Amino acid sequence: MTSRLPAAVLWDMDGTLVDTEPYWMAAETPLVESFGGSWSHEQALQMVGLGLDDAARILQAQGVRMDVAGIVRHLTDEVLASLARDGVPFRPGARALLQSLKNAGVKTALVTMSMRRMAQTVVDLIDFDAFDVVVAGDDVTRPKPFPDPYLQASAALGIDPRDAVAIEDSPNGLRAAVASGAVTLGVPLMVSLTGAGAHALWPSLEGRTADDVAELFATHRHEEVA
Repeated sequence: MTSRLPAAVLWDMDGTLVDTEPYWMAAETPLVESFGGSWSHEQALQMVGLGLDDAARILQAQGVRMDVAGIVRHLTDEVLASLARDGVPFRPGARALLQSLKNAGVKTALVTMSMRRMAQTVVDLIDFDAFDVVVAGDDVTRPKPFPDPYLQASAALGIDPRDAVAIEDSPNGLRAAVASGAVTLGVPLMVSLTGAGAHALWPSLEGRTADDVAELFATHRHEEVA
């Protein structure tokens, strides 16, 4: 390996590590409809990458007569039920890249706005010790797009966020990661990441290894330092 590895790689979960966004959308639609409202695919796309409290407020504005905590609890329960029924749909290449990073000795954190009980469910279904730290939506005061979740994960790992690579699939997530100072990689899934500030965009993680992440980090960390 010719390029220096980052001190850590910080992973978003929904849409980045696992393709659970359709599960969230499938939970949102019947909830809104149960209160007499309607919910389009375009509206659902606007929720991608939002903190759950913010997403709940949008659903309230669509007529869901529940408090924020109740909406978050309901959606989380529904998505957990989908995971239990249908399994965890890892994004192409994500699990293999995570294993490659661990084999190379790189620290890892899961940084998600999902509730901790959901994040832990996903982590528990990975058949190796995948993450050193988990920061979930109920662990932070300010959600993405604020940098707080990434700063908190970096502090827990004992690293400078500028020495990390963050991987995201949403504009809000990218803004949070960029604001933290991390070298930021976008891997789009359901929404465009053009103009969201990523240092690099990869169409997929398929076939990527720790060597690719090291090259990405060396290139863009050098740019930041320069």
